[in-house]
Amino acid sequence: MKKAKNQQVSESMALGVVLTLAGGFQDAYSYNCRDHVFANAQTGNIVLFGQNLAMADFAHAFRYLVPLLAFVGGVYVSEWVKYRYKEAQKIHWRQIVLAAEIVLLVLVGFLPQSVNIAANAVLSFACAMQVDSFRKFQGIPCATTMCIGNMRSATEFLCRYRQTKDEEMKKKSLYYYFIILVFAIGAAIGALLTKQIGERTIWITAGLLAAGFIMMFGKEEKFTEQSYLSDRIK
Repeated sequence: MKKAKNQQVSESMALGVVLTLAGGFQDAYSYNCRDHVFANAQTGNIVLFGQNLAMADFAHAFRYLVPLLAFVGGVYVSEWVKYRYKEAQKIHWRQIVLAAEIVLLVLVGFLPQSVNIAANAVLSFACAMQVDSFRKFQGIPCATTMCIGNMRSATEFLCRYRQTKDEEMKKKSLYYYFIILVFAIGAAIGALLTKQIGERTIWITAGLLAAGFIMMFGKEEKFTEQSYLSDRIK
């Protein structure tokens, strides 16, 4: 079933690309510049936390526990912002989240290597706000700060296309693979620039998010989407 609906700028493809580029960049930065901790991919932090805990290396376990707790806090705060400002007229609640994330990333750029635990906590908090607030683009559920869900969805729709020859399935599969490619490009650029610039490289990510913030002042457009729910039950 296809239907026309108003698309929020916060759910546009262009904004999705900008946020995904920033997401890949940020993950590469945290890993390469902040003691090999993933700000976005918390699964890796959970594994490393458990491993160090089992080895009774509590100092290193704490290093991975902090971003996990910060991530939880970021999700909680973004949900609070949504609840408090969902009906705001002058500014979209997602812009408030994005503005807060920009401020946090600028702050991280000032933090020296001696406080990497704090830097990773701030990065994870900011990432959580983004991933919780921006969940779909052009009607398609999508993550901008991690790839595993996008990889699953991309391959699922590819298989459906091969079985049904439904062009809509092909379109969605390519959409997900494109987003994964954008994330990889962001990570590659982030890794290269981090080695050259160091701690302040994260300000480039803040700049990308600032561009996204400005984009969200644009007008809403209408688009036609195929009901995702109907896709799931076919």
